[in-house]
Amino acid sequence: MKYLIKSFLSRDLVGLELVCALSGVLIVVQSRINGELSLLMGDPLEAALVSFGTGLIFVSLISLVRADVRAGYRDILKASKLKLLPFWRLGAGVLGASFVAVSTQVVPIAGVALFTVASLAGQTAISLWVDYIGVASGVKTVITKRRVIAAFITVIAVAVSVWDRFAMSDFSILAITLAVLAGSAVGVQRALNGQINSFSKNSFATSQLNFITGTAFLLLLLLLRSAFTDHSIMNFTSGPLWIFLGGSIGVIYIAFTALAVQHLGVLVFTLFSVGGMLIGSLLLDVFAPTQGTHISPYLIAGIFLTYLGVIANGQSRFSRK
Repeated sequence: MKYLIKSFLSRDLVGLELVCALSGVLIVVQSRINGELSLLMGDPLEAALVSFGTGLIFVSLISLVRADVRAGYRDILKASKLKLLPFWRLGAGVLGASFVAVSTQVVPIAGVALFTVASLAGQTAISLWVDYIGVASGVKTVITKRRVIAAFITVIAVAVSVWDRFAMSDFSILAITLAVLAGSAVGVQRALNGQINSFSKNSFATSQLNFITGTAFLLLLLLLRSAFTDHSIMNFTSGPLWIFLGGSIGVIYIAFTALAVQHLGVLVFTLFSVGGMLIGSLLLDVFAPTQGTHISPYLIAGIFLTYLGVIANGQSRFSRK
């Protein structure tokens, strides 16, 4: 196991591409678990807080038993104190929590399909920009025609994969705009995590910082909502233990993201992670389907289109030959 982890976390290009794809699979699994948690609690925002809170506990336990994680966290704070890392960038986790908060409001209005496509469009567009200014690694990547085409193909791939669900969506300019902005926030978060990871040299330390700021932000939102509305806090009573795994999966996802983005950039991470998301969705539909689930040919077509986007960006082994 030790050697397997080392091979995944190596800086080898193919290894990092696999990390990106695996991150996409983790997103899908986490979304399924958090969705079940949301149903049990009857409140998506509270479910998000539980997910972030359990993730914070998980990564804190890792920090307690691993000196390198604690050292990495201290290095982040030291870099901020020395003005090498602007203080506001330590709030990257707030952007991830903001995405969750916006999704809980937009999905009931626009539907899952439109939210997915709109937020992914925001992610890919901002990925081109943050790579161009070199936020993640300090190395600027020119916005080429090939990168724009790859980004466009990826958005089309996601649109195709959820094509059969558009009938359940309602078009709303405001909701779509919020979804695009939420997706953009995720793209910026990934870039900031890549930069933070260059100082921490430990992806779990970067993940811990994200969960500290994200959990605090969601708790603040819930307290404000409770103060100005009649919503009560924490109606949750009990549930199976696996329902709490979403946060732990999120810790690993953030750790993988920080590592991969630091070396590959945000756009490349997005291309491969979207492919992982679609493959993960297909695997869940096959091996752990929910009621009424069917294997969609649109999803399969979307997977192939995603790989076409990877080739267009020159990341495939075939395109590198």
